[in-house]
Amino acid sequence: MGIYLNPGADALRRARNSKIYVDKSAFLAFTNSVLDTEQEYVCVSRPRRFGKSMAANMLCAYYDRTVDGADAFAGLDIADDPSFDEYRNRFDVIRLNMVDYWTKTHDVNAMLRRITLVVTHEVKRAYPEVGLLDEEDLPLVLGDVYAQTGHRFVIVIDEWDCLMREAMDDDAGQKAYLDWLRVLLKDKTYVVLAYMTGILPIKKYGKHSALNMFSEFSMTSADLLAPSMGFTEAEVRELCQQWNMPYDETKAWYDGYRLVWVHGDESAEIDVYSPQSIVEAMTRHSFEDYWNQTETFEALKVYIDMNYDGLHDAVVALLAGDRRQINVGTFNNDMTTFATADDVLTLLVHLGYLGYDRETKEAFVPNREVAAEFVSATSVGGWDEVARAVQGSKDLLDAIIAGDEEAVAAGIAAAHQETSHISYNSEEALSYTLSLGLYAARQWYTVTRELPAGKGFADLALVPRRMYANRPAILIELKWDKSADAAIAQIHRKHYPAVFDQWLADGGELILAGVSYDKSTREHTCVIERC
Repeated sequence: MGIYLNPGADALRRARNSKIYVDKSAFLAFTNSVLDTEQEYVCVSRPRRFGKSMAANMLCAYYDRTVDGADAFAGLDIADDPSFDEYRNRFDVIRLNMVDYWTKTHDVNAMLRRITLVVTHEVKRAYPEVGLLDEEDLPLVLGDVYAQTGHRFVIVIDEWDCLMREAMDDDAGQKAYLDWLRVLLKDKTYVVLAYMTGILPIKKYGKHSALNMFSEFSMTSADLLAPSMGFTEAEVRELCQQWNMPYDETKAWYDGYRLVWVHGDESAEIDVYSPQSIVEAMTRHSFEDYWNQTETFEALKVYIDMNYDGLHDAVVALLAGDRRQINVGTFNNDMTTFATADDVLTLLVHLGYLGYDRETKEAFVPNREVAAEFVSATSVGGWDEVARAVQGSKDLLDAIIAGDEEAVAAGIAAAHQETSHISYNSEEALSYTLSLGLYAARQWYTVTRELPAGKGFADLALVPRRMYANRPAILIELKWDKSADAAIAQIHRKHYPAVFDQWLADGGELILAGVSYDKSTREHTCVIERC
């Protein structure tokens, strides 16, 4: 067993010994299906702390010819797959974490020389009988091993995009790195599988799209690998039962990444959760923002502060719970080359700050945890209107619950003033304003726009999550240039409260609020009823 060549199964065993281990080994059935084919090049990109390194460690343990895979994978899903015995522990594995090499060198050429040095050192130790033509040329070294022994390689590269994130402005260095990867991997008979993982999809460089042989799976196109991109809803439900944690609260905090899963001739949308956040919440028995343990809000602020037309308005709308259609196709897969606001928002999808609905091509803030990062990022410098709206949101919620109609109207007027740069000429715009004005409600409520109810859709519904069932449910109807009384009348005429019949039967309280905006007087009014 080596460090870089055939690293063994210790990392997998350590993961299995942890307090929480979710079996993702079924992923290996996919990699087995592409071994030694034109599809043997696989690049999987997902946000930090989404299990990238664990997947890489699992691949190494499975294919490493020095490991007893029957023991290492005993009891895991892959052990029941027909391909399990056919491919396990049949190859030499090279495991590279690019962050390690970049941290030691901070120079592209020095980094590539060091990789060649350490891998060649271990190859010579494992194969002392192999004659090497040029020890400073890694492709030649691996080619010599294959030619003289018949042994082929699974090459696993973790954090492949390190240079695109750490040397963002070194365009020449990035091109040299991509060319090096191409020469190492493309059309090489010694490669039976090349697997790369990172945060960003493969960098687009025109004629330097050096790695165009890779099949890519990402937060915008997960396809076959969607269930392995994070914890699935079923897995999180099971963990909540094991750790005696409320599922609906877990969902509110950490759910929201929606991926399209393609399996066979069918496809379906599935929810995935950040594994790190779920593990922390379960083991600590506490719901908190664990995202800031891997990122700081300043990292997000750098991007949302960029001066692209429409970006500021899009961020405010997203924070208010809106969705924004984006074009992910123009993104160059780096952290510096942006042409439009859509490129910035696409980067935020890959970083995990936004979810992406592939069916509707819409981006959205996925959950409370990530929303908290947006609030932190907009709390200083250039986002005063958002900060004031968020700060006043608890007072607005309290006024609704207290039935203080004048205070509610005044609170919505204040939120409108903060968001007046957005077109305010429809009930949809009024809904957007109110959603941001009620940001604080997300602490206790599931906030839903266009809730199916009665004979139509209620504009805004606030449903207490299970652990806050003592709070009243709230149903809000909005009218632009009509009276608040008309809004209340519509609630009753279309039987919207019927959706809360069971809630009321169980002793819950329901508040009905009609809110209107008069475009001639520019005044908001509110009428509140209790059920």
